[in-house]
Amino acid sequence: MDAADMLGIEVSRGTVLPEWIDINGHMNVAYYVLAFDRGIDALWARFGITDEHIRTQGSSTFAVESHLLYRRELQVNDPFIVTAQILAYDEKRIHQFQRMYHAEDGFIAATAEWMNLHVDMSTRRVAPWPAKILDAIRHIVAGQGDRPYPEDVGRAMRVAKPLFSAGTNR
Repeated sequence: MDAADMLGIEVSRGTVLPEWIDINGHMNVAYYVLAFDRGIDALWARFGITDEHIRTQGSSTFAVESHLLYRRELQVNDPFIVTAQILAYDEKRIHQFQRMYHAEDGFIAATAEWMNLHVDMSTRRVAPWPAKILDAIRHIVAGQGDRPYPEDVGRAMRVAKPLFSAGTNR
């Protein structure tokens, strides 16, 4: 798969391992989260948020919200690529969107939307990004190009014509 065919910047690659397959014969939901989380770690490393940074600077991030969409199955030994697109950030937060592509066939297997907060680990409270990290985020955003805003961002789950809905059947 060519990088020009992917939206976002490539942050990680992998292969679906046999132990990631569930009773339905496809990649289990927990391992999609793991693969996306590894992509976040790789993106954070580009920002300078590494294990060493966390230990020495006492600064990290916490995920506070996420939303995953499963589009097509991945099966054992399928290669995949995870990309990231920064949608917004401020002095303490970052909103990003990830896509998981089948590395050979090019289809999007899943997407993940995340909101992360920068945290001072000594107080475990939200805190402003260190200047060096904020500069790195700006640099990545400047280099990600003019990509369209993903239509899957902010989607809500609902049953279109429910037989029962807790919100209306009290």
